[in-house]
Amino acid sequence: MRDGRIRVLVAFGTRPEAIKMAPVIKELKGRSEDFDTVVAVTGQHREMLSQVLELFGIHPHYDLSIMKEGQRLTEITSKSLEGLDRIIREVQPDLVLVHGDATTSLAGSLAAYYNRIPIGHVEAGLRSGDKFRPFPEEINRRIADMICDIHFAPTERARTNLISEGIDPSWIFVTGNTVIDALLDVSSRDIMLDIGPLKGRVLVATAHRRESWGKALENICLALRAIVERFDDITLVFPAHRNPIVRETARRILGGVERAIITDPPDYGRFVALLKRSYLILTDSGGIQEEAPSLGKPVLVMREVTEREEAIEAGTARLVGVDTDRIVEEASRLLEDEEEYRRMATRANPYGDGKASGRIAEAILYRFGRRDVPPDSFDSGRGGEG
Repeated sequence: MRDGRIRVLVAFGTRPEAIKMAPVIKELKGRSEDFDTVVAVTGQHREMLSQVLELFGIHPHYDLSIMKEGQRLTEITSKSLEGLDRIIREVQPDLVLVHGDATTSLAGSLAAYYNRIPIGHVEAGLRSGDKFRPFPEEINRRIADMICDIHFAPTERARTNLISEGIDPSWIFVTGNTVIDALLDVSSRDIMLDIGPLKGRVLVATAHRRESWGKALENICLALRAIVERFDDITLVFPAHRNPIVRETARRILGGVERAIITDPPDYGRFVALLKRSYLILTDSGGIQEEAPSLGKPVLVMREVTEREEAIEAGTARLVGVDTDRIVEEASRLLEDEEEYRRMATRANPYGDGKASGRIAEAILYRFGRRDVPPDSFDSGRGGEG
């Protein structure tokens, strides 16, 4: 520790990580008497990452800029590991904070472990039970949890998962998910939505995960086209991931369809504005499953399994798989049945109350002997406001 403060190195590399770590960085920097906060990014998502950094006013101390078109997972992992190892040896932090299930989380955890530096894992304990779904995220998260020292579990279920794997319960803190902290911040801002024209009920759809590539993604796009053609009051907005596999499929099947808008991924501020404008959301994203309930938007999850089971149990999301007919059927049910829609839209969010970052800061202080008692846990059974 320097001048009595805890030096925390926060490492991330993708847009979702940046969104979820932004409120943590803000919280730690706001407690400058307790924390010396250093930010390192790998730049795995270059343009999309930069948009989030600008939105939240984050200025990284280190930027590895590893992004290269067409690179394989092994390249991303090795570049991140080598780069973060150099940064850790230079910074000599008291704690390295990583997030979730991206490759930076895996590489950051390993680099800290190799240097015998304590590790904190934000959004620890999520499990799908299938090591290839999501791929490679499920294994990234499991390995990070195995070697981390402080586990910030978003929900009680995540805590239970960790305990069942032998993690010491005394170093697991149920904090809620920091994405709700970020969402509530951004949704309170007056951000102009420049996607349109958006007429009638807006259906927002996203699909980008590796396990969705190929036939599954084709099925998803065919389902979206069928829904738009069935309901003449629907406008579909499909923010197409920058990966050419996703873009080619979306444009081939949805391009030219009346009332179907294929757009570049909007920056996070405009994306939140789009979610607020939406009526129904179809996605394979994990983060959107967590965010949408706080905006009162039902979610249909276009995946075979999800590690966000709390949303399914709470009734804010429904797992519909990647079969075209099943997706159309489930979407049609919510578009036709107002009572069924209302039940999903008004459920409490099981993922957070906007106070996760404060709990994380207090838990770190407790871990380093600066607090006598741990922070109160987020009650994921009661949830946040719906």
